[in-house]
Amino acid sequence: MSPGSEIVPPRQRNALAVYVGRIREFERVDWLVYVSWIGMMLGLVGSTGGFVWFGRAHGAAWPPEAYLVPLGAAIFTVAIAIDTIGHRTIYKEVLRGGEQLVHHITIVCGVLSCILLVLAYGNRGFAIPAMVFTVMSFVYSLIDEAFHWRRYTSLHSDPVEMWSHVGIFIGHGIMMLAWWRCYQLGYPGVEATLAAMGVG
Repeated sequence: MSPGSEIVPPRQRNALAVYVGRIREFERVDWLVYVSWIGMMLGLVGSTGGFVWFGRAHGAAWPPEAYLVPLGAAIFTVAIAIDTIGHRTIYKEVLRGGEQLVHHITIVCGVLSCILLVLAYGNRGFAIPAMVFTVMSFVYSLIDEAFHWRRYTSLHSDPVEMWSHVGIFIGHGIMMLAWWRCYQLGYPGVEATLAAMGVG
C-alpha cells in the first residue's frame, strides 16, 4: 500500500474526527514536535492578543487592524493544529522528501517576518527584510500547496488536510496584512501600551 493510500474517503462524514483521532498514534517525538510547534503559535496568539488587550485596558487607541492580528493568529493556530496531526502520522513518510524542507523554509521565513516587524517599530530599516521574509513565507506556502494538491489529486491526501490549508492561508493572510497595516499607520497604540507597561 502506497503512503497515504489509506486515507479517509472524501465523502465520509466523520472525516474530521478520524483525521484528528490519529493523534492517538503519536509517539514521544511526535508529541514533542507538536507541543513545541503549536505552543509557539499559541504564544504568538497570547502575546499579540495580550498586548492589544493590555493597551486597550490602559487607554491605548488601537486601529481596527490591530485586533485582526491576534484573530488571524488564532485561526492560523487552529488550522495548523489540525494539519500537523496528519503530518506527524499518516503523511510522515511522504513528507520526508522535498515537502518537509519546504515546511521548514516556510516556518523560518514566517518567524523572521514577525520578529523583524516587531523590530521595525524602533528602527524602520527592519521593515525591508521583514517584507522580504513575509513575501517568501507566502511564496513557499504556495509551493507547499502544490505538493498537497498533487497528493490530493492522486488520492494520497484527504479533504480535511486540504481544508486545514484553507484555514492556514486565511489566518496567516489576515494576521500579516493587518500587522503590515498597523506598521504602515505608524503602530498607533504601541507607544501608549509600552508606557503603561513601564517600557521605553
